[in-house]
Amino acid sequence: MSQFADKVALITGASRGIGRATALLLAERGAAVVVHYKRGEAAAKEVVEQVLALGRRGISVQADIEQPEEIRRMFEQVGERFGVLDIFVANAAATAFRKVLDLKPHHLARTYQISVFGFVQAAQEAARLMAGRRGKIVTVSSFPTLRYLPNYAALGSAKAALETLTRYLAVELAPLGITVNGVSPGLVETDSSRTYAGEDFERFQRDIVESTPKGRSGTPDDIARVVAFLCSDDAEWIVGQTIMVDGGMTIPSPYVRLPEARP
Repeated sequence: MSQFADKVALITGASRGIGRATALLLAERGAAVVVHYKRGEAAAKEVVEQVLALGRRGISVQADIEQPEEIRRMFEQVGERFGVLDIFVANAAATAFRKVLDLKPHHLARTYQISVFGFVQAAQEAARLMAGRRGKIVTVSSFPTLRYLPNYAALGSAKAALETLTRYLAVELAPLGITVNGVSPGLVETDSSRTYAGEDFERFQRDIVESTPKGRSGTPDDIARVVAFLCSDDAEWIVGQTIMVDGGMTIPSPYVRLPEARP
């Protein structure tokens, strides 16, 4: 499948989880892929090997996206290797899971540096490489921008800012031919969700699945397919939207009992 033939995609946080699934799906569909990672060098190289096995071009790039100079260097490497960029998926995130009253300045600083300040800089760099290319930028948010989740205030609020930036960038970049949208996953089975829930993951997952009309957790591939759609020409008329990708989890009232039957 060559839907993204001759396209170059950069995905942050692509050594695992949603980022990894997105990198491999875009490669499957024809794109050359830049796999960003911070610490997981071996995992990132494994993703690149899979990209190369698909017959696509691929490289891994290490960068701490809390550091402005490293963001700049990451995009310089993309420019030096490929000359252009067609797709930028802002997936990487990090935070401290704390109640609001327990958050320290450095917890907020790190969370916002990656999801807000770092994203703005990355989008600026991406837009320059997308000049004349009808580029696509896709942000990865999360459902606690709309629903309370214990100890998620720092990241939830940062992702809410990311969704607002998605709308503003969409308007400002549309005249340049660049389309900006986002996805907001529900519960997805990843290392990150397991880190959040810790030893209570099984109960956490069960409780969410019980209130999810589709009757299961999401997978990284579920999210990657929607990201790929937003990166395609089929989504050209979708602008500035953050699409909830959660199996319907955020729709029911907690007072509504879901039907027992599952497909």
